[in-house]
Amino acid sequence: MTTPPFQTSMPQIERIAEALCLPSPYQTLMHEAPGETAMPSLEAMHEIMDRLRMALFPGYFGPARVYSNSLRYHMSANLDSIFRKLSDQIRRGICFIHAGSKQECSQCTVEAQNMSMDFLALLPAIRDLLAGDVQAAYQGDPAAKTPGETIFCYPSILALTNHRIAHALYNLKVPLIPRIISEMAHSSTGIDIHPGASIGEQFFIDHGTGVVIGETCIIGNQCRLYQGVTLGALSFQADESGALVKGLPRHPILEDNVTVYAGATILGRITIGAGTVIGGNVWLTKSTEPGEVVVQQSSTKSRVNGDWKP
Repeated sequence: MTTPPFQTSMPQIERIAEALCLPSPYQTLMHEAPGETAMPSLEAMHEIMDRLRMALFPGYFGPARVYSNSLRYHMSANLDSIFRKLSDQIRRGICFIHAGSKQECSQCTVEAQNMSMDFLALLPAIRDLLAGDVQAAYQGDPAAKTPGETIFCYPSILALTNHRIAHALYNLKVPLIPRIISEMAHSSTGIDIHPGASIGEQFFIDHGTGVVIGETCIIGNQCRLYQGVTLGALSFQADESGALVKGLPRHPILEDNVTVYAGATILGRITIGAGTVIGGNVWLTKSTEPGEVVVQQSSTKSRVNGDWKP
């Protein structure tokens, strides 16, 4: 049996191509970078994040065994590579944001290198924060046998590593790259933390899947979230034209030592007082006093501040 020849398809393909190239939809969908600058590369960003993990957790990641007497040499070489690769990606991000403007690419290059070096200077402080997160994960989970296990295995530490890095870049006004880094963690862990969210020391997300933390959230020290928690916005303010007003504080503030159990939803610019415990599946849109226990009401009785009441 012989295979019949393909029918001529070029006329149909040309018509489809012409339809896809119509200019109107491309006003919002098409991106043309200035000059010959390419867009940021996800492949390059994955390599940068792998290298940053090697720098922040020496000996845990990377192909080679680390020895203390040669650590400084390898660290310096790794940081030099991070600086060059990150500078290039930041430059691409700047050019992406400035597409259509008259800013010279040479300006973008200098700006990107300055931002990259400023970020590298923050790595010791980021490492110290992550060390506290690792300790919180180890102390907060009886199943963890060693702190190193949480570094290797826990989605919380992966997501927080990405977030601590993304948040530092966000504060340095680096465009686009922080969001790419946060979405890399989101896609692999199911934990969605906007790079603008401010998170204090010794933070732990147990299990993690489905956690959402909004851009203007402020989370204090020694807080803990469980899976499925949302720290979101209750409403969005619009301007006269109907467009959303961006940058307004619209997400919750969690003071120190707050625990939020699985499935809870906390919305709006409210304050959850220090030491508060939010029970599973609670829907909360009002602030709490320090030390409160907030649980979901049943049809018969509820528990408030540790006491069962009708």
